[in-house]
Amino acid sequence: MPGSVVSLSVMENSIAGEAKMSLLDLEAALKLELSDTLNVNTPFFMDYFRQHIKAYSGKELWTTSVDSVGITTEMDVNVGKYQEVLIWFTMTPPQTKSLRNFLFNYDVIIHQVITHKILVYLKSDWKNGIHSEEESRPLGTIYTNFMIGAGEYQPLNVSLEDGSWWKGFKDILNSGMQHIKEGTDHLLFLIVLLLPATLLKNGRQWGKYGGLKYSVSRLLKIVTAFTIGHSITLLIGALGWVHLPSQPVEILIAISILVSAVHAIYPVFPGKEMYVAAGFGLIHGLAFAGVLSGMNLSAGTLAASILGFNIGIELMQLFIIAMIIPWLVLLSHTSIYKWVRITGAILAAIAALAWIIERSSGKGNFITGFVERGAQYSLWVIVSLAVFSIIVYKRRVVSSKF
Repeated sequence: MPGSVVSLSVMENSIAGEAKMSLLDLEAALKLELSDTLNVNTPFFMDYFRQHIKAYSGKELWTTSVDSVGITTEMDVNVGKYQEVLIWFTMTPPQTKSLRNFLFNYDVIIHQVITHKILVYLKSDWKNGIHSEEESRPLGTIYTNFMIGAGEYQPLNVSLEDGSWWKGFKDILNSGMQHIKEGTDHLLFLIVLLLPATLLKNGRQWGKYGGLKYSVSRLLKIVTAFTIGHSITLLIGALGWVHLPSQPVEILIAISILVSAVHAIYPVFPGKEMYVAAGFGLIHGLAFAGVLSGMNLSAGTLAASILGFNIGIELMQLFIIAMIIPWLVLLSHTSIYKWVRITGAILAAIAALAWIIERSSGKGNFITGFVERGAQYSLWVIVSLAVFSIIVYKRRVVSSKF
């Protein structure tokens, strides 16, 4: 069956929509032969779409504006090249009417092509914790009801939950925590950079444990600098002030892991880890910002989202670091820590090189696959590290008494 897909987003005072349909279906509805090079961003098409995208509160008609129209070319293994028409529109209710209850009357094609169906989704509803296309929920289908009569279609009755500011904030905070939990590369950079943070520099190599005060001070400085760095670019990236393609950002993140791994083996920038963490934090923040930049939020909601998402990132980041650092500090007292540090740094460097190759070529490899699968067992890795560090430290204490 031919069909269209419409995605709706609940804004502060309006409903933003995006509609996608086949160019051939639009030709059938208009009874015109259209070209894939046609400029559909014209008054004729704008007015046509505006007349066929409507919403009502009872009998009161909402105001519909068509913001942009375009044609995109897609490829399919079965049908080859085909064109789709994309429409971005905004529906604004009368001042006293609710955004969450309305009749959606979308008949761009179905008024002429009775076999056409329109699948309608809720793409974004901040107050109900729906923030992205991956979280979208089906609202229903607009279709011709032959039980009523030929050519009679039923508009869609949209009724959304009220939600709340707190629910939206809590869910975006959870999204930030989840993003770090699944962001193996982000955490690996910071953990590897912290590996030598408890050690003193001894000539051209890392020396012995620097003491608790020294270690805590360095750890806090590095974590704080990384937080400041990624918070800055998270803010400006989410606001749309700076935008970089995702591929070079992801490659730079992998390079940051490689650099920190080399430093964990050999003191490349001793005493300057704070500045390196802040600098690479700026890159990591651009990756974080990509999650928020496509949400199409109003200013107030975007500000709350940036705050909540960043708090979520920090909470999960601090939680994981707090689970790992005590055991690294314990091991730092022992001679075996040198081999733990070097082994961890080498494994991180291998993972970083595999990510660089994968993200540059677009082709996966078995190393990155192994790392992603291994991340699922990170809790057991931390437990094993804790048990190992306690055993080694106790043996050192016992041996020092004799």
